Amino acid sequence: MALLPVGKRLAEGEFEAPYAKEKIWIPAHEPSKNTVSFYFALAWNLLFSTAPYILDRYRNHELAEKLIELDESEAFDVIICDFLTPAINFDQGRIKTPTILFQHNVEAQIWKRLAEEQSNPITRLYFRDQYRRMWTFERLLSRGFDGVITVSPEDAELSTSDYGLSNVVGAVPTGVNTKFFTAPKSRTPETGLIGFLGSMDWMPNIECVNYFVAEIFPKILREHPSAKFRIIGRDPTPAVQRLATHYTNVEVTGTVDDVRPHLDACEVLVVPLRSGGGTRIKIFEAMAQGVPVVSTTVGAEGLPVIDGKTILIADETNDFAQKVCQILETSDKGEKMATRARNQLVDSHSWEAVADAFLELIIPTVKVSRSPETAKSKD
Repeated sequence: MALLPVGKRLAEGEFEAPYAKEKIWIPAHEPSKNTVSFYFALAWNLLFSTAPYILDRYRNHELAEKLIELDESEAFDVIICDFLTPAINFDQGRIKTPTILFQHNVEAQIWKRLAEEQSNPITRLYFRDQYRRMWTFERLLSRGFDGVITVSPEDAELSTSDYGLSNVVGAVPTGVNTKFFTAPKSRTPETGLIGFLGSMDWMPNIECVNYFVAEIFPKILREHPSAKFRIIGRDPTPAVQRLATHYTNVEVTGTVDDVRPHLDACEVLVVPLRSGGGTRIKIFEAMAQGVPVVSTTVGAEGLPVIDGKTILIADETNDFAQKVCQILETSDKGEKMATRARNQLVDSHSWEAVADAFLELIIPTVKVSRSPETAKSKD
């Protein structure tokens, strides 16, 4: 079950996709960014709500009632909340089925890092306020679930130590479909093409590509004047789209039916994230496709990667640019690194292996919650 913004169409083949036996789409009236209704919603949130805007934005009465209806059917062993944002619609006092929160990020950390990076004092003040609100609500909502699963041991430890949660049941490793993302036997990327992959309506990604274009890419262009930067990802904001308008060597694809041809075309994938948290699926997808990756420490946080062996890590702009240039200049080095990375993924991070690990974490929580001796208690 998921929200679908009014006016937005589902991707072709979505209803037939085999990831779920049944899919329920709930209409959501979500204001578009940079519109009057969007700024009105921001103002209302600041003045009349204690929740962060990103959670208020996902409040949906119809979704909340549908959850209750499905729970009362007693047809399910467990209800999984994927990401924190839908959790605002869980009425834990009424839901009797065991519930699991699958945390892809520690959301408050994203807002904390974003606030630290702002130079504008008004923007910094706003982000700090959103960080404080998110910290409070993330802690409160997480406590309401029977179990919390994170995507890295670091996030699990942070959830326990920072939020004092006693219901963190463990971390499931990041997984990738190694049968879908398959390195071609002979890859012929476009010379000098640097790629970035990610949802381009997510604030850390927006900040990330702007930072790369402004600070890192010019240093690469001094050594490789014909280099190009391709931003691959759905729903690019106007700010992201303007990058392609202002810079002739920057491309913005927007939503694509299949990211694999775009990955195949890249000599290197960059992940210059300075904020964000949780799973780094874009890195694993590139590695599974045989594309070498250069990332910041934050970008690869929580992944079992080895700098210089399966990935190149750099945090300072000059160092990041130099490591991208190394790949552009020495394709053999990039290919060897990409091969080692893919072999590791196939061995330990296929979807089958990760699904088994996820089930192992869920089953004890379901058994405990359903035992007659245990009453379901919500804080």
